[in-house]
Amino acid sequence: MKITDIKTHLLQVPLMEPFHIALGVITDVTSVLVEVQTDEGITGYGEGAPGVLITGENLEGTEASIRLFREKLIGTDPRDLEKVNAIMNRASYQAPTAKAAVDIACHDIAAQAAGMPLYRFLGGMDKEIETDMTVGIAEPEKMAAKAKLHVEHGFNVIKTKVGIDTATDIARVKAIREAVGSGVKIRLDANQGWSPKQAVEIIARLNEYDIELVEQPVPRFNFEGLKYVTAHSSVPIMADESCWDSKDALRLVSERAVDYVNIKLMKCGGLYEARKIVSICEAAGVECMLGCMVEESGIAVTAAASLGAALKNITRADLDASFSLAKLPFEGGFTVEDTRHLVLSQAPGLGITGLRREMLTSREAK
Repeated sequence: MKITDIKTHLLQVPLMEPFHIALGVITDVTSVLVEVQTDEGITGYGEGAPGVLITGENLEGTEASIRLFREKLIGTDPRDLEKVNAIMNRASYQAPTAKAAVDIACHDIAAQAAGMPLYRFLGGMDKEIETDMTVGIAEPEKMAAKAKLHVEHGFNVIKTKVGIDTATDIARVKAIREAVGSGVKIRLDANQGWSPKQAVEIIARLNEYDIELVEQPVPRFNFEGLKYVTAHSSVPIMADESCWDSKDALRLVSERAVDYVNIKLMKCGGLYEARKIVSICEAAGVECMLGCMVEESGIAVTAAASLGAALKNITRADLDASFSLAKLPFEGGFTVEDTRHLVLSQAPGLGITGLRREMLTSREAK
């Protein structure tokens, strides 16, 4: 089997409402959907959703990188996943979003060729995964009302964005806890919003409201600061922006800098690298969560959910991006049961049967 072409389709649609985090405001899903075509008639689907606030990438640059990869990958067997990733890594040192798009599509092809759903191809621990629901930064009363509505719809884990200022963050978390009651888990994400000492102080105060964990309290490059917060916090600390790839994961767990690691396919470059991160963390006794970018449309969420269901060391999921869209730009993939469970298709690969091309701007990557 050989790759004969890689086609790109640009998606840019507004979220149902703007999403505020400590780093800024996100208003649109901006994503490059890819089709990797083969000489045996199998097509793989992937997605690269650049998030400028996190990865620093944009739509045009992601598509340009995919064009570069296309030049190098035509004629390669997409099932040779080690080779595919080696070719992309030689072609571009960075560009994780573009790599993720192609990597996901090649995994889709490999699983289809094996006649297996992707979750089973990757490990097969389970066929579904439970996700939390995230509440963006707003006034405390508005956040509390949203959290309560999500719980009424069936979610039992709320992820709350914080990291703006101490007094308002405390008011936000207090209001949410009062709104959802004691039986709902609350995890916090500061998106690098605090200094290490500030983080220790505010986390202690926030834990009055029974916090499950705190994600990325300090700037991503401050490994020593992250280690300081973990050592001085009674609440478990999770790395997100501090863990881009397996090298970061190795440093984090070797230095015991965090309690958990959040993996995002758009940061690390796809499933191939994500599996390395999971293995490193598992060897160190550190559990993982699978996250997603707000800018993702759902193809990458399907891939992440497949990995999360496949491997037992992935114990949490923050895969709620597709809930922010009125309509997904593809057919097939996962289904949603009981509001919070992403149930994976039993069809080979990702189970995606086609794209809704009326939503896309399509062109060949050349």
